[in-house]
Amino acid sequence: MSLGIAPTPFPTNEPIRDYEPGSAEKSSLKKRLSEMMAETVEIPLIIGGEEVRTGDLGKAVCPHDHGHVLATYHQAGTAEVEAAIAASQAAWHDWSNLPWEARAAVFLKAADLLAGPWRDTINAATMLNQSKTVFQAEIDSACEMIDFWRFNVAYLRDILEDQPESAPGMWNRLEYRALEGFVFAVTPFNFSSIGGNLPTAPALMGNVALWKPASTAVLSGYYILRLLEEAGLPPGVINYIPGRGSTVGDPVFASPLLAGLHFTGSTGTFQFMWKTIGDNIANYHSYPRIVGETGGKDFVFAHPSADVDTLAVALVRGAFEYQGQKCSAASRAYIPSSLWPQVESRVGELLATVKMGSPLDFRNFMAAVIDRSAYDSITGYIEHARQSDAAEILFGGGSDDSVGYFIEPTVIRTTDPGFKTLCEEIFGPVLTIYVYEDEDLDEALGLCDTGSPYALTGAIFARDRREIVRLSEALRHTAGNFYINDKPTGAVVGQQPFGGSRASGTNDKAGSAMNLLRWTSVRTMKETFVPPRAIEYPHMAEE
Repeated sequence: MSLGIAPTPFPTNEPIRDYEPGSAEKSSLKKRLSEMMAETVEIPLIIGGEEVRTGDLGKAVCPHDHGHVLATYHQAGTAEVEAAIAASQAAWHDWSNLPWEARAAVFLKAADLLAGPWRDTINAATMLNQSKTVFQAEIDSACEMIDFWRFNVAYLRDILEDQPESAPGMWNRLEYRALEGFVFAVTPFNFSSIGGNLPTAPALMGNVALWKPASTAVLSGYYILRLLEEAGLPPGVINYIPGRGSTVGDPVFASPLLAGLHFTGSTGTFQFMWKTIGDNIANYHSYPRIVGETGGKDFVFAHPSADVDTLAVALVRGAFEYQGQKCSAASRAYIPSSLWPQVESRVGELLATVKMGSPLDFRNFMAAVIDRSAYDSITGYIEHARQSDAAEILFGGGSDDSVGYFIEPTVIRTTDPGFKTLCEEIFGPVLTIYVYEDEDLDEALGLCDTGSPYALTGAIFARDRREIVRLSEALRHTAGNFYINDKPTGAVVGQQPFGGSRASGTNDKAGSAMNLLRWTSVRTMKETFVPPRAIEYPHMAEE
């Protein structure tokens, strides 16, 4: 039992390593990459702290070298999901009643382990299995995940300190309870940090979780769970159950103990899950909390006063870092005709310097898209533009899947504001440009606002401060994360809480207290020190 109110370490963002030529950090990571390329790991399910092998195997491969198998992993079936639910409930009582400082200590230790001895392993797994360059892995699987764990602990203490006033003679207080049941954490391939945060944010608040990772990110997720075990996470608090979507999801959503869904993935999948929960709502012991971050068709809108060089850099970095496989990636841009010739020229110059290949070569700016399905979908969009009279491929457009799933950074210009690649989420290295006449600025703002069902991220570029205000107000509801003179990617925990609305999700802002509040059920407690002993009120003493 705690005998004091402990302060939490003041969180600061983890410094990003540069991995410069000749540096010790580069040599260390290169060594770990070589070791992991030379082994084939067998990944079991982790249920109640025990390894479970089903024999139903999947393969974890390098997207940039899809013939290279990094690991085989066992997939959960109905029996394993039910066992994971049972294990979570066996752990629930002790974990939810553990002092908050003890829970916090697990994740603070996990952050330090990741910042130190586990950094190379998690980064290497992300580079190899998810085809991230060293920089993209470093900012994700190291820095952002460390930030999630450190900042969430500070936010937890802030939440606990949010207490009501007490009138004379009484004491009011709030108790932040865990949800009854389990949280289902469904995580994506594109950010290992999201994979780590979605089960651990609810766990920090006293909940237990079932974690289903994307099948294309099982390796990094497995190492994250092993790291958490080393940090002291008790068995059964988070149960690791890779598997096919419906095979895992059906018994989860049928369970009366489902208390919450923490999701990042496609809009269609999230809507299906929400509908399934709605159809089963009468069967649950409590109303499940539903938190989701889904798709995006993120924009860059340039005003005629924008600086061309900064705009061009933002377009190339925002659209093509990590092959455009970020929910926040720049996928559509609205450029005034007065700037377009300069912007086109500068973008072309920058793209001419872009190198694409294996993330093992640190000189590469881009690597491969995640798998065959993504490759086919993205190249299908490019081919649609190639065949259309309303579009022109300005840069890129090539692809090669002989060794890895490589697609060139592709820039398309369209004259149709409703064109397919300008309006639909592609989730790949494709940027579509719509050039508007300067005098049609207001119309272009309307097209930007209504041209997509999503509202995740967006960016505006302008130097005229009056126009910055004007554009910001016109596009108020188009993005949950809005950037002024910067690319629409790269949200930092503690600085820009992340999430969007419309078809992009519930906007519960990962990396903030707003998200943690979704994973607690508050009990208001009032204690009266000297309660009344009669039923009469003063006004009853006289007619």
